[in-house]
This record gives sequence, C-alpha cells and structure tokens, in this order.
Amino acid sequence: MTTTPDAVDRHIERWLPVVPDLDADVEGAVTRMIRLTRHLRAVKERVLVDLDLPAHEYDTLHALAGRGGRTAPSDLAADLTMAPASITARVDALLRRGFVRRIPSTVDRRRVDVELTEAGQAAWRGAMEVQGAEEHRLLGALTATERRHLSDLLRRVLLVAEQPQSTPATD
Repeated sequence: MTTTPDAVDRHIERWLPVVPDLDADVEGAVTRMIRLTRHLRAVKERVLVDLDLPAHEYDTLHALAGRGGRTAPSDLAADLTMAPASITARVDALLRRGFVRRIPSTVDRRRVDVELTEAGQAAWRGAMEVQGAEEHRLLGALTATERRHLSDLLRRVLLVAEQPQSTPATD
C-alpha cells in the first residue's frame, strides 16, 4: 500500500542524518499522536470560544453529565481532582448562567446535589457534537476494522504507560 508522505515523514527525514539510530516508526507514531492531540485540543478550544464556554465550565458540565446529570459537589470535585471547597465557585458560576441548579439530595437530606439544567445539557452537548464530528472526520480515514485495530493497539501502549516505571536497581 502506497501512502502519501505527511509532515511527520518530512520531520523524520530531517532528523535521520542528525540522529542516525532514530527509530523512524517510534518517532513517527509518537509525533503523529502528539500532533493529533494538539489538533483535537485546538478544535476543542475553538468550539468553547465559539460557545462562550470557558474550559473549566465545560469540564464541570462534562463531569456532571458523566454522572447522569446529577451528583454531589464532592463527587464532582473528586472527578475533577479538585478540593471540595474549590468546586463551589464553579457551581456558583454555572448556576448564574442557568446551566445547573442545586437540589436536595435524595440520599441524604443534609446534602445538596448539583443537577444539569436543559441549558447546561445543551451547552455541553453542543461542544461535544462539534468535537465528536471532528474525531469522526479524522478517523473516517480508516475502515471500521482499522479503527478497532488502532484502538486495540493504543490500549496496549496505554496499559504500559499506566504502569509505574521501574527504577534500576543500584548495587
């Protein structure tokens, strides 16, 4: 199969004379992952600007949607790896925009939960749809079987990345 060279191929060609033992496959894969991540991050940033939705507000709506649209502020804080007291300002800002409401907990009457409103759901979905469309556009270059294979290969790599690095033994 013949492939059209991309910017990473040109990058590798430039570096091979400088680093003759460069593994072109490793450099190519890693550099492409970095560039794709940058591209998707830039798309997300543009979408959020277009929707007048600061990234921290989007992240909070996303975490809330991932919990079924309703949860305790402490759960949101845990999902966002924030101190529970810090989530209050985020919830207050989203409350002022009409994206969330505070409601009594059904589990503990001393607790107040945060719930997505229709406006909050729409804002989150609007950002998700544009990002998802770009992800599908990019991965549309592959067949369904190739996408599954790519996902499986990346899972194997990620599992290695998620393992703690062993430190060499010193004698």
